[in-house]
Order: sequence, then C-alpha cells, then structure tokens
Amino acid sequence: MTQARVIGRVEILRLAVMLVLVVAAPTVGDIGSCGEAPADLDAAAFFREKAAVDCARCQACGFSTAACTRACDPMQPVQSFSEGCYPIVHDGDVCLRALEAASCETYASFVADQGSTISTECNFCPPEAKP
Repeated sequence: MTQARVIGRVEILRLAVMLVLVVAAPTVGDIGSCGEAPADLDAAAFFREKAAVDCARCQACGFSTAACTRACDPMQPVQSFSEGCYPIVHDGDVCLRALEAASCETYASFVADQGSTISTECNFCPPEAKP
C-alpha cells in the first residue's frame, strides 16, 4: 500500500510540474518583439513604400490604370490615415507582404479604375468598424 502511495505522489508531482509549464506560457497576443511596445505606423513612410510596391506590381503586371499612374508619380502628396485610425508597424508589414504576394489577377482589383477593392490585410480601419 505504501508503494502505491509513493507512486501516486510521484505522479501528482509530475502532473503539477507539467501544469505549471503549460499554464505559465504567455497568453495569445502577449508574444511581441522581445517585450517592446507596439509602435505606431508612420503614415508617410508606409504610403511611400506602398506606392513603390503598387508601382512595381503595376509595371510587372502590365496595368495602366489611374491608380498605377498615381503610384508611380514621385510628386504625389503625402497621404495620411483617416481620423481615429492608428495602425501599428506590424499591420503595415503584413499589408505590404500581402500586396507583394498577390497575383496579377488579384492585384488588378486593387488598382482598378472602377470598383477597386482593398486587400483585407491593408484595411486597417474599415468604416463599418468605427463607432
């Protein structure tokens, strides 16, 4: 009977150690850039980089829309995010990677002269989400 008790205590101790290891893990969303606070996305830098991606994709895919012309024009005025919209650097990185990975067929909808769409990864502050 004492051997069963010892085995029971060892198993309980082993279970407790496993629970501590599993439960002590960071929560979803807690994992960031080595403890750094999220940084706000610089609108001027982001829109400049997005225009460069748009221009390159327009040229690679052979598009000649008004949006492509604007993207390739270095004299375009600096854009800003809409009021109350505060995306973070990670949002901008995800958006740019999604644009670079999009097929020409998909990209055509982003730069269309009529009925253009926006990549969901780049829709930082959709109007329907505003209070």
